[in-house]
Amino acid sequence: MSGNSFGKLFTLTTFGESHGVAMGGVIDGCPAGLTVDVDFVQKELDRRKPGQSSIVTQRKESDTVEFLSGIFNGITTGTPIGFIIKNENQKEKDYEHIKDVYRPSHADYTYEAKYGIRDYRGGGRSSARETVSRVVGGAIAKLILKQHGITVNAYTSQVGEIKLLKDVHDLDLTKTETNAVRCPDELIAETMIHHIEQIKKTGDTIGGIISCVITGTPAGLGEPVFDKLHADLGKAMLSINAVKGFEFGSGFEGVKMKGSEHNDVFVESEERRTENGEVRTKTNHSGGIQGGISNGEDIYFRVAFKPVASIMQKQDTINNKGEAVEMHGKGRHDACVVPRAVPIVEAMAALVMVDFLLRSKTNKM
Repeated sequence: MSGNSFGKLFTLTTFGESHGVAMGGVIDGCPAGLTVDVDFVQKELDRRKPGQSSIVTQRKESDTVEFLSGIFNGITTGTPIGFIIKNENQKEKDYEHIKDVYRPSHADYTYEAKYGIRDYRGGGRSSARETVSRVVGGAIAKLILKQHGITVNAYTSQVGEIKLLKDVHDLDLTKTETNAVRCPDELIAETMIHHIEQIKKTGDTIGGIISCVITGTPAGLGEPVFDKLHADLGKAMLSINAVKGFEFGSGFEGVKMKGSEHNDVFVESEERRTENGEVRTKTNHSGGIQGGISNGEDIYFRVAFKPVASIMQKQDTINNKGEAVEMHGKGRHDACVVPRAVPIVEAMAALVMVDFLLRSKTNKM
């Protein structure tokens, strides 16, 4: 199986199955001398872990990370950083009833078509539990970004038809972690939570959107032509389970504008220049990226998540013999994956930004 590594200079390779012994990964290319705040890494994992509220899966996992290599006395050595997160609450019997059945909109059929075999225990490698390793890699990446004044903040901006319409600059992102749905607007958050609870009672699921803003990015990150910054951000987001859409800057709404309205005009005022002399723009429809390279403005994008495919209702499907069968939902699943996906979006964005930050250093003498 290929495709388990992400990044070029700063790389993350993950391994493990949902109900196997452990999840884990190897981070390569991390510079030596970085002080690793293990408590911070664990807090990032706690944001993603199951069982943290009534609106997410009740699988109980501590998701405690154990570093195996690459760190000595709390400081990175420049060698590969190996780590594992042991699975503590496997319930293989919850999946016995679907070992020969293809669940609608899951990867059951496609994995079997590709490999001739599949791990039916929660989807095995295709399970969203794989993302636990991404959060560890993203946490290390965030520690590097912090040294360069770059921050990554994501939040829930839509659940079903319920939308947070405020501009990111009108939000207090410190409130994102104050509620179970991770929406920085308290009133909208309450409505979202109630909606998810009602959907859950019917045995169904609902999708949503996560918005993300990256601040403090210097101009000049990105590699034309095929490694554009927004292209790698798009790949990173689309690699996350259940993601169905990615847009940055004005996105699809930009098609409604004329060029004269959409163009980001450069501002002459010295007040808009940074300490490094970088110029700024009056608007930011470009989402902080032009020509695939960061322009110094905030980078912002949105990620659309489909409704979780595992529902607690009867569904018609077929088994691996092609026979029509009726399957019954069973197990522990999220009614809405969006709240737990917020730290995953941040992690993948951080991995991209660190990789390009390191790559930018190779382009200058």
